[in-house]
This record gives sequence, C-alpha cells and structure tokens, in this order.
Amino acid sequence: MADIHFDDHDDLIDICKDNVFKAVFTRDTPESQGALSKLLSAIIGRSLVVTTLTANEPPIDNIRDRQIRFDIKCKAENGELVNVEMSLNPDAFEPLRLEFYAGKLFTGQDIRGADKEYDDLKQTYQIAFLVKERFFPDDDFFHTFEYYDPARKVSLGGRSRIITLELSKLEPIVAKPSEAMTAPEHWAVFFRYLDDKTKRQKINEIVQLEEGISMASAVLMTISKDEVERARLESEYKYVVDTQSKVVHAKREGVREVAKKALAKGSTPEFVAGITGLSLDEIGQL
Repeated sequence: MADIHFDDHDDLIDICKDNVFKAVFTRDTPESQGALSKLLSAIIGRSLVVTTLTANEPPIDNIRDRQIRFDIKCKAENGELVNVEMSLNPDAFEPLRLEFYAGKLFTGQDIRGADKEYDDLKQTYQIAFLVKERFFPDDDFFHTFEYYDPARKVSLGGRSRIITLELSKLEPIVAKPSEAMTAPEHWAVFFRYLDDKTKRQKINEIVQLEEGISMASAVLMTISKDEVERARLESEYKYVVDTQSKVVHAKREGVREVAKKALAKGSTPEFVAGITGLSLDEIGQL
C-alpha cells in the first residue's frame, strides 16, 4: 500500500455522494475490496472479510443503468449478510426505510430443505451513513438497533441489526486527538471532513492510523484523477438530483393549485395554511 497524503491542492470528488461511495468500495481491486472489509469490521466491531458482492446494482461500469438506490449488498466469508450505503440527503422516512430493507435482508435467506432449520439463519446488518440530517434526539452519532422489549429492556437476541452513523453530529469527535478516536469515529470523520481543507491534517493523521481508510483513499484519488470516471459519476449524480428536483417541484405545484382553489372558494389563509403546509407568506404570493 502506497503512502497516502492529501495536500491542500488535491481536488477530491465528494465521497459522501452515494454513487461515489459505491464506486470506491465496489471495484474489483485489492484496495477497494480490502477497504470494504475494513470498513464493515470497524462498524460491526469484529473482523469481517467480504467475499461476495450480491445484487450489486446499478453496475459500476454502466452509465445508462441509473437507479436512485446505491447500496452495497455483500456476503462475508462466514455467510453473514451486510447492506451498507451512504445517504447524502436522507428523507424523513429514513428510519422506516432502513427497517424495511433490514427485514428484506434477513428474510431473504433461504432455509428451505430437509437439512435446514431456523438456527441456520445468519447475522444480517443494515448499515447507513446519514450525512445531512439528524434523526435521533441524543448527541451520539452511532446507534445500533435490534428487537427488544422496551419496557423491560430485554433483548430478543435475534440476528438482524440496523446500524446508523449520523455524520451531522461529529463536531465534538473531530476535535478529539486522532489517536483517541475509535475505529468507527475514524471512518465517520474521514467521510464527513475529507473535502474540508481546514481538516486535511486531521484526515492525514487518520489515514496513517487506519489501513482500510488508506486503501479507500487510494481508490478515491484514482477516481478523482480519472477525468472519464469523474465525469461519469458527476453525470450519474446530476441525473439523481434532477429527477428528485422534478418530483419535488411537481408536488409543490400540486399543493399550490390546491391552495388557489381553496382560496377561490372563500377559505381563509390560515385554513389553507393548515391543510397544505404552506406558510402565510407563500399563500399571500399566490
């Protein structure tokens, strides 16, 4: 592994964009595969070696097959299943979405057959890096969820986990000495502050401390310097943002039409605000 060092003039593509995150960790190279195994090991808290990428869509080399969801679904050498993704702009329903996909990951295992039983079900993990939103009321950025009795604090002891890392809660952590950070903190700070040139010294310290982060950095630098690859990823991201923007715009126009019709029938601005979610100022401009 080459010695990696980021300089102020390095123009890095943003790894917090979900398609870039996927591109870094799904390449058919020792650095990319090693980085993915090291990342998952750090988050889960024990050594995990990824052997297979499953249902890896959209294909990393197909610019036409664009989809909104850029998750990385993989299987470890011990048979455990992990789905990991970066969510740059998570929606308000993100916790429910994670629960849905965690359920699909766990129940997607095939235990049919005369020689199978429920005990053959493997541990599954749904992991999400949430970039721009806060979802949970505490100040902890790292949460692990599992089935349990909330009244008695008794765990079901099941084999499915949802792990979230909220990158919007890292200000106290990035202020810590790099050597005092945990492995999950190293990865979270790396993702959140990599393109912040005021934090380059901190990032370089973390790169030297974590072999997996050094591997991911090497892959990212290769992508950032590859004009064709960079253009492909930027085009892919633009498509996602454009599609999302069109959907949101259509919804807003629909709400405005409802507001106009309600006002025309004599409804008060306050009533219209209550049923549409528009502010009184927005209603006054209709």
